[in-house]
Amino acid sequence: MRPSQEAVERELERVAFDSAGLICGIAQQYDTGEVLMVAWLSREALKETLLTGQVCYYSRSRQSLWRKGETSGQMQRLVEARLDCDGDAVLLLVDQTGVACHTGRRSCFYRRFAKDGLETISDPVIEPALLYGSPQ
Repeated sequence: MRPSQEAVERELERVAFDSAGLICGIAQQYDTGEVLMVAWLSREALKETLLTGQVCYYSRSRQSLWRKGETSGQMQRLVEARLDCDGDAVLLLVDQTGVACHTGRRSCFYRRFAKDGLETISDPVIEPALLYGSPQ
């Protein structure tokens, strides 16, 4: 059940957006705990996410709202949102359709620091060109 617009407006006052008007969002698969990605949300993006249940971020490069999956079909449905103790980060428990990463991997966290440097620990599930029509 989605919160009312009045409740969302009231609780957005508790959010500590940074000087650019953004808050860090961590997307985590709700049932497995897998951390999928980190992205930024503006007030408008967070409001839309909470009201619609479809995750919406703010693209700093495009300076516009970015509705996850609108081009790739790799949607994130919000299950629950949690604000951290300082109010400056939001945990988005999501149900991810397909992959979350623009590289075609399930998670953006596919590299780990190892003895000899970064090591890739997961391969793409799908080629990025199939997601977006051009290599990423």
